[in-house]
Amino acid sequence: MNHKRMNKIGTLDQAMEHFYSGMTLMFGGFGGVGNPPSLIQGILDRGIDELTIIGNDTAFPDIGIGRLVTAGRVKKVIASHIGSNPVAGELMTKGEMEVEFSPQGTLAERVRAGGMGLGGILTDVGLGTIAEEGKQKVEVDGRTYLVETALTAEVAIVHAKKADSYGNLVYDTSARNFNPLVAMAGDITIAEADEIVETGELDPEEIVTPGAFVDMVIPSRGVNWTWMWESTTDK
Repeated sequence: MNHKRMNKIGTLDQAMEHFYSGMTLMFGGFGGVGNPPSLIQGILDRGIDELTIIGNDTAFPDIGIGRLVTAGRVKKVIASHIGSNPVAGELMTKGEMEVEFSPQGTLAERVRAGGMGLGGILTDVGLGTIAEEGKQKVEVDGRTYLVETALTAEVAIVHAKKADSYGNLVYDTSARNFNPLVAMAGDITIAEADEIVETGELDPEEIVTPGAFVDMVIPSRGVNWTWMWESTTDK
């Protein structure tokens, strides 16, 4: 990441140069809210597949990151739940997509740990359940904890309400969700923003993600519900 590059504004085509089949992709969002629509459409348009995706959930079949699942582009998911996307459940049941579940709070902390350069976290959530299978345990002050590994990705994609040319980001209410954590945990972080302004125009008090974590900002084309519907029903 080049912290000295002040203008990080790029195009969707330039952003797509960082994506390839078989990669690990981390995404912000919760139930589709906060998923970056233009970047997801770009992945679909370029036929990128065999993805390992990391995020809170798989949204819905025809909304957000769920569109990649519906299109059969995902080989593995690391998420807290997939219940809102029946396609994901079907693929998991058939053995056509691997799913690794992580409790939501644990998942958030694993992503945060990845962004901070830590190896993992200690938690007692999941002890005595199937969640502890195959995981290392340690004792600290007489208490037992599971070791949960940190999560990172080759590319992290986030959706911001506003960004400046340096990559400082502001999120739209609940779209903030996992986006700030994800923005820290990618080898390359690409932000899609509804509005882009010059550096210095954002109120410092409203900036959530500092531009130091962001490598590229692209303008959002917004959510076109017509092409979303057509692209998923045609598969």
